[in-house]
Amino acid sequence: MRSIFLSREQVFGQGLPLLETIGAAAPATDLALLTAVDDGFLTDELCINYYLDQGCCVNCFGREDSCAVCAVRPVLLLDEGEEVLLSRKQQDGSLTTVEYGRYPYTILDGSLRDLAAREYARGALPKTGKQVHIAGKSHPLYRLGAKEIVCVAFEEGGVKGFVRLSDGTVVGEGEEVFLEMRPVRWLYDDQRRLLLSCMALFAGLSREQALDYLQSNFLQELAAESEEDLPTSGGFCLREHDELSLIRAYVEADIPVFLHGLSGDGKSDRVRQIDPLALDIELVNETPETINGRAVYNEARNEIVDIKPVWLIKLEQLCEDGKLHILFFDELTNATKQTQSVIFKIVLERFVNNRWPLPPNARIVAAGNDRSESSAAHDLAEPLFGRFAHIYIRTTVENWMPWAVEHKLNPYVMEFLANNDFYMRTPYTGTEGHADPRRWEMVSKVLDKSGNDFSLLAPIVGHETADAFVRFFKAQQQLETLGHYTDAELAKLSVSRRYQLAQQCLYLSAARPKEAQALVTRLGNEYLAWFEYMLQRKSGL
Repeated sequence: MRSIFLSREQVFGQGLPLLETIGAAAPATDLALLTAVDDGFLTDELCINYYLDQGCCVNCFGREDSCAVCAVRPVLLLDEGEEVLLSRKQQDGSLTTVEYGRYPYTILDGSLRDLAAREYARGALPKTGKQVHIAGKSHPLYRLGAKEIVCVAFEEGGVKGFVRLSDGTVVGEGEEVFLEMRPVRWLYDDQRRLLLSCMALFAGLSREQALDYLQSNFLQELAAESEEDLPTSGGFCLREHDELSLIRAYVEADIPVFLHGLSGDGKSDRVRQIDPLALDIELVNETPETINGRAVYNEARNEIVDIKPVWLIKLEQLCEDGKLHILFFDELTNATKQTQSVIFKIVLERFVNNRWPLPPNARIVAAGNDRSESSAAHDLAEPLFGRFAHIYIRTTVENWMPWAVEHKLNPYVMEFLANNDFYMRTPYTGTEGHADPRRWEMVSKVLDKSGNDFSLLAPIVGHETADAFVRFFKAQQQLETLGHYTDAELAKLSVSRRYQLAQQCLYLSAARPKEAQALVTRLGNEYLAWFEYMLQRKSGL
């Protein structure tokens, strides 16, 4: 495998068939925007200038132009047999796309940034031992839960020293940004064995520097990441895991698990998905005595007798069926230090009060908030922290929406959040309601019971969010057209934008059902299932 720049002839002469389909313009990644020194002609908000060979360039409008500042749109030529390295092949009309390798080109999800910044500042982010080169500098990769991230400083560029990234975040010069390793999507010309990156990945290098990097470190870093998803010949494997599969793997291996997350992020729901009968102990209401069992004086025998705690009796009864069952210590960070010490001994020794063993098929999972997220929270003592595998739960609209469909949440809630993901969670003020995933479930229930009475929202999610909810649906009633999209344009849409388009199809399905159905079908099966569920709920079936 080797890396090249496309030639002028390939882009503007006879041309590659795939470019004839989608055009020559290249969308910019967040990394490209952060590493490019904008000369005022670098982007048109969506696309960015990029290098060709022999001194040629493609400007941000997809035309041949002499550009002073360019990004890099990698091109790979495959050797015979290397097609097996490609994954997730998708055919969209005459256009074929595949995934190969990973690169830190997208800003980390907003719900994780504060956590990443805090852990990074105190030197607690674990390093993976890998490096990635960005704009000529080597950066270490860190692990945050199941994610690999890199910290990049936005040094200069943008408009008046500011740049707007893909999720709307505005970054100023000198600010640090956490980027997440993501699979790289490529346009695939199988006849020429050519891969062309769907986006211009990065910038900040001259043409010569870029070509040198592409042919050396870039290929190594890209290949090293892609190999993680492939089975090895040495008898081991490296797989991708979501939060639920990680929890399940540690539970099955009898390794205690600690779930970090904000209130309402569904930590207990994930535990219930693995074990619907899990025994839940909310430690904020417990004391060392209720956990360890009480000591009672037996006057007849003139001795102190230890009484087994009620929760342990329930756990023993639960585990009589021989199946794995979870003992869930909720709000562990909100427990007192004395109670945490009792839990530590249970986790470490699997004995309660040094007397009663936990059932052998019992598994321990705990959960809690960090101190910055709860005024009543305490840091875990280091010995207790070290007894757990730590998983960080963060709910986004993208990973929440399939759950919402499965649990038949109110369609108005789903439509609103599909278009307004920043309202998934709003700050807690202590004076009125605020939004989080659990409270949106409350909204769904009250709308279902009240016949969609929007006036009931404010006490749950607050007046500002409730007003935005009402304004949004009033505005949607004015939509008159779906617009026209090519297959290439649909392929470039983000997850949230596809949900928005599916929602627009829903509103216009009554007037133009065939047109709406056809467009949402082209978005993919996930969005078609969402559309059909919403259509069914809206029609009252």
